[in-house]
Amino acid sequence: MRSLTLHLKVLITLLVTLGVLITAYQIFILGIPVTEDETDDLWNIDAKVEFQANPREPVKVQMFVPPLNQDYVSLNESFISNNYGVSVNRIDGNRKLTWSARRANGKQTLYYRLVLTKRYSGEPAKAKGPIFRDSIEVEGAEKIAAEALLAPIRQHSADVETFISEAIKRVNNVNDDNVKLLLGGDASSANKAKVIDLLLSIAHVPMERVHTIRLATEIQQSPELWLRSFNGENWLYFNPETGQQGLPADRVVWWTGDEPLISIDGGKKAQVSFTLNNSEMNAIRLAKLTDENTDVDFLEYSLYGLPLQTQQTFMIMVMIPIGVLVILVLRNLVGLQTLGTFTPVLIALAFREMQLGYGIVFFTIITALGLMLRSYLEHLKLQMLPRLSVVLTFVVVLIATISLFSHKLGLERGLSVALFPMVILTMTIERLSITWEERGGSHAMKVAVGTLFAASLAHLLMSVPELSYFVFTFPAVLLILVGFMLAMGRYRGYRLTELFRFKAFLKD
Repeated sequence: MRSLTLHLKVLITLLVTLGVLITAYQIFILGIPVTEDETDDLWNIDAKVEFQANPREPVKVQMFVPPLNQDYVSLNESFISNNYGVSVNRIDGNRKLTWSARRANGKQTLYYRLVLTKRYSGEPAKAKGPIFRDSIEVEGAEKIAAEALLAPIRQHSADVETFISEAIKRVNNVNDDNVKLLLGGDASSANKAKVIDLLLSIAHVPMERVHTIRLATEIQQSPELWLRSFNGENWLYFNPETGQQGLPADRVVWWTGDEPLISIDGGKKAQVSFTLNNSEMNAIRLAKLTDENTDVDFLEYSLYGLPLQTQQTFMIMVMIPIGVLVILVLRNLVGLQTLGTFTPVLIALAFREMQLGYGIVFFTIITALGLMLRSYLEHLKLQMLPRLSVVLTFVVVLIATISLFSHKLGLERGLSVALFPMVILTMTIERLSITWEERGGSHAMKVAVGTLFAASLAHLLMSVPELSYFVFTFPAVLLILVGFMLAMGRYRGYRLTELFRFKAFLKD
C-alpha cells in the first residue's frame, strides 16, 4: 500500500511538473500570448527613392536593404516600381536591391516597403568577425597626433571594449589639438568614425560601420551610423557620437560597411527618404503570419495547426475536462448528489447552444413530462429495453413539438432544443424514475436539482472565453488537471454537506 501511495505521488508530481514546464515554455520562450485580446506591434518601413534619369541611357539603381536576420521577423517585403526589373543579391553579409530599366526619362520614384515584428523572432545567428587587422598607413603630423592620442587610450583601457570606448571619448573631445588636426575641421559623425577607425587600426583592433534605422514614428529620418567590433565572442556596438555601448532594441541594422546606401548608373541626384508607421495586430494572428513567413513553426504543432472546422470542435472538447473537474469537486468535496459524473457535463454542453435560462426551462419541462410517461409505462409492466425505446421516441416527439411551437411564437431560441442530447435525456428520465421508486420523490427531486445545479455551474465555467482560449492554446494545462484528479482519487475525508448531517455529533 505504501509503494502504491509513493507511485501515485510520483505520477502526480510528474504530470503537474510536465504541464507547468510545457505551458511556461510556450509563454516565456515561444512568446505565445496568454490572452486572446493581446496585440503586438507591427512596423511598416517605406524607403522612397527619387532621382533624375538620364535620357536615352539604361538605368541601374542599387540600394542596401536589411539583411533580415532573426532580430526582427519580416512579414512582407515589397518592391514598388514602374517598368523596372527587380533583383536582390547578398554581398558580404548585406542584401543589395537592384532596380534596372532599359530606358527611363525625367524624374523617377521607386519604393521599398518592409513590414517587421519582433515578438516571434528567434535568437540571432552569432556571426563571427575578424579579431585582427592591419594598420592604416599614416605619416607626418597625422601619425604623431594619432600616437599622442593612443598613449592615454592604452593607459585607461583594459580590453577591446574599454579601448574602443576610450577612443570614442577622446575623438569626441574637439578641444584636443590632436583631434582637431585629425578631423581637419570636419566634425561630422562620418569623419569622426573615420578618425576612430584610424586609431583602432594602429592598435590592430578591427571595426565595422553599421548603418541603422530607428523604429520611431517620425516624419522622416536618415540612417544612423554606429560602430561595431568583434571581441572574439560577440559583436560590440558603439555610438560614435556618445560612446554608448550596445545597440538599442529599437534599431534595425540596414547595412554594414563603408559603401553609400544608394548608387545609380544612368541617373543623378538620387535621394532616399524613410517613413515609418506603427500599427497593432492580434497576437495569435501575428503568430500564424510569422509561421508562414519564417522557418519558425511553433504553432504548426499546436491545435492551431488543425483545419478551422476541426479547431472549433476541439475548442469545445478541451473544455469537457474543466466541466468534469467541476463535477468532481462538487461530488467529492461538497457532497452534491447528481445523476452520475458525466450526465451534468453533457447537459452543460447542450446549454452552450440554448443559453442557461432557456436550457433549464426546457430540461425541466422535458424531464417532468418524461417522468409522467415513465410512471404510466410502469403500470404496463414492460421490459427495460422496450420501455426505454418508448421514452426515447417520446423525447424526440416532445423536442420536435417544442421546437415547432417556439418557431410559431417567434422564440427562435427554442429551435436549439433539438440539440439537446436525446439519449442523455432518456437515461436521465429513466434513472430519476428508478430513484423515485427506490428512495422516494424528495430524494429524486434533490438529485435532479443537484444535477441541474452542477450542469449550470459547469456550463458557466466552460463558457468563459478567456479560459477556453487558454486551455485551447496551452493544452498542457490538462496534465495539471489530471494530476489534481488523481490526488482527489485518494480523498476519503468529510464532504461539506456531511458536516451539516453530523452536526449533532459535534454538539455531543
